[in-house]
Amino acid sequence: MDVLKDPVNDRQVKTLKPPPHRPLSKNLMFPDKLKNKPDWKLLKDHLQREGRIAKEELFKLVADCNKLLKNEGNVLYLQDPLTVVGDIHGQYYDLLKLLEPKVGGNPETTKYLFLGDFVDRGSYSIEVVILLYAIKLNYPNTIYFLRGNHECRQLTAFFNFKDECLYKYDQETYEMLMDSFDLFPLACIINSKFIAIHGGISPDLKSIEDIKKLDRYHEPPRSGLFCDLLWSDPVDHDQGNLDGQWKSNEVRGCSWFFGIDASMKFLQRNSLISIIRAHEAQLDGYKMHRWNGGQDFPVVITIFSAPNYCDVYNNRGAVIKFENNTLNIQQFQYTPHPYLLPNFMDIFTWSIPFVAEKITEMLYNLIQAGDQGDDDDDVNQEDIEQFKQMTGQNKQFNKQQSGGSTGKSTEKLKNKLKFVATMMKLQKTLREESESVMKLKGACPDKRLPKGILSAGKTAISDALADFNVAKTADIVNEKMPSQAQVPQQSIAIKKPSNNTQQPKKK
Repeated sequence: MDVLKDPVNDRQVKTLKPPPHRPLSKNLMFPDKLKNKPDWKLLKDHLQREGRIAKEELFKLVADCNKLLKNEGNVLYLQDPLTVVGDIHGQYYDLLKLLEPKVGGNPETTKYLFLGDFVDRGSYSIEVVILLYAIKLNYPNTIYFLRGNHECRQLTAFFNFKDECLYKYDQETYEMLMDSFDLFPLACIINSKFIAIHGGISPDLKSIEDIKKLDRYHEPPRSGLFCDLLWSDPVDHDQGNLDGQWKSNEVRGCSWFFGIDASMKFLQRNSLISIIRAHEAQLDGYKMHRWNGGQDFPVVITIFSAPNYCDVYNNRGAVIKFENNTLNIQQFQYTPHPYLLPNFMDIFTWSIPFVAEKITEMLYNLIQAGDQGDDDDDVNQEDIEQFKQMTGQNKQFNKQQSGGSTGKSTEKLKNKLKFVATMMKLQKTLREESESVMKLKGACPDKRLPKGILSAGKTAISDALADFNVAKTADIVNEKMPSQAQVPQQSIAIKKPSNNTQQPKKK
């Protein structure tokens, strides 16, 4: 495709290729030689260069893939060799890394199972969906999807996928993709020994037949087996102990925590050895829940495939590779991606804090005629005196001082001056630390900044974003089932992980 032209040769970063000028044409996307299947390799490169596809081609792509998804059961049955992928969360450029032969494997020769959460958080969720749908249409017997808790209308409206659809396409496109997500299977049995799901098990899950009986073609409910398969979590305890088999998952706002008793009971009843799931960010990209002792196979394995999650976690991504009944963990680092303004903001909206700061500064200069004796740190007295001398306000000010109306007028001016000075400081912090402020706001459970954080400045904001465990806890709260009254928001932060890379291998 033709790239954007540069007629005056003023492109600042000439080493970075400009994006394609037009959407990928239909004859290139669906060439005759592929018999109406999309050219996924060309599409991959086109999207990597920030290209788009037309709405008509997107609808055709999804409609063709829907026919395959409808014919798949609630429970898939797969054999190795197989690569299992956790959360992707709109990180398209990390998905490209994952699909490389040295990481997950070439899709032409590798069987893939994706555990859900394709969208939200990252800024390239639509690109992720387009590429994976295109690959599935080419290899319908080796590419499989499960549904995650983010493949639903509530969370995509609460986070940013709906905004992305409206920014890149329209409301009709968003609704079409939501209908497609309703078709995703819910679980997979691997090698007749592992169950793979997005979230976890449920008090209502006695046997695999219970999953097969579910009606999956709708929005997930807020409770019950369907909800739990997408939302439940293993208890964060070294021994997997709970007071009882189940504990209400107040962190998520729905579903349950499960421990070793509930897990072992379910696995033994169904002749399985382990639960493979996604749903939780992990510093190393995975976690082995060895509740039954260090020598036995882990009861639960969590896999997370979005490295440097939200561009701040500095975590690794990982995939599980099954081959000859052997399980291997393959880790990988994040891939840099093109920068987008937060929340798909346009340049005019982004520039408002700059303009507001300058307007506030002008206002400050217009009314700085405060009290000479005011020693408030927010008010620069030298600037006030200089301004008075330049404008001849000293005489007028002295007359006011000798007059009887000094008190009220001086106090009023002083308060105005202090207020505007404070506003200048807040506007400067908002402008210089806008991204950090948005990340911190996303980490706060009530989506509100801590009181006084803007006045405290850059250091206080950085300190609030520093710790991984605090950030992860805050992020889990952010992942809770939203009420309809809540508003979309995103982001968080954690510490940089260690460089020690483990490659666990279990028979």
